[in-house]
Amino acid sequence: MINLIRTRIIQGKQYISDIRKAEVKPPFRGFPFIKNNCSGCGQCIEACPSGAIEISPAEIDLGKCTFCGECERRCLDNGIEFSVLHKISADSREKLKITKDLGFQEFRYRAIIARKEIKKLFGRSLKLRSVSAGGCNGCEMELNACSNVNFDMGRFGIEIVASPKHADGIIITGPITENMTRALYDSYLCTTPDRILILMGACAISGGVFQAGSELNRDFISEYKPDLYIPGCPVHPLTFINGIIDFLGKK
Repeated sequence: MINLIRTRIIQGKQYISDIRKAEVKPPFRGFPFIKNNCSGCGQCIEACPSGAIEISPAEIDLGKCTFCGECERRCLDNGIEFSVLHKISADSREKLKITKDLGFQEFRYRAIIARKEIKKLFGRSLKLRSVSAGGCNGCEMELNACSNVNFDMGRFGIEIVASPKHADGIIITGPITENMTRALYDSYLCTTPDRILILMGACAISGGVFQAGSELNRDFISEYKPDLYIPGCPVHPLTFINGIIDFLGKK
């Protein structure tokens, strides 16, 4: 018993005590800032592997961005700068498009508007089923990490369950391949009628680097409107957990 107590004292706290105030350190890349000195050289467009950048007007689509940093390195004007700000989830696809005039605080203010009915239904307990629809296992591994001792999202009543019959909604990772389409439909329709749909990662949101693939079938996204978009490649656990907390209207 004494040895156990001594070990606990040496190790200290193994969990992040305040998820809302937790910070991420470099080399993590989060919210990008587009500076006013962009001359439109086009180097960033050429470097981007997923077509996430537009020049006229200057815009970065977080739904496509892989956060590789190539645009920042290749820009001749130093017109793009990725920060470590990780709270980048949004409740609509359009809100993920970052423009030159958009600051982080303004983005955060309008990114997720918590709905009263969502808070009433799922504010105390939210059970989600994960569907890996052709993913590389990057986002899936980060999703698993959300439940470990460090992040412990279960303390907020958010849990990943083994069956869609026990779930309040679906988390999709991966670009949605043809051979996973039927399984995705089955999983989604097996959840509660008041279900929610969450897209996790660039692949799920837009197809990512696979968006031009011939073996993708993204009709599901057109048929069922997602409730929450969580960008990243892969998504950081703090990005995921904070996005869910904002969506549920938790303080």
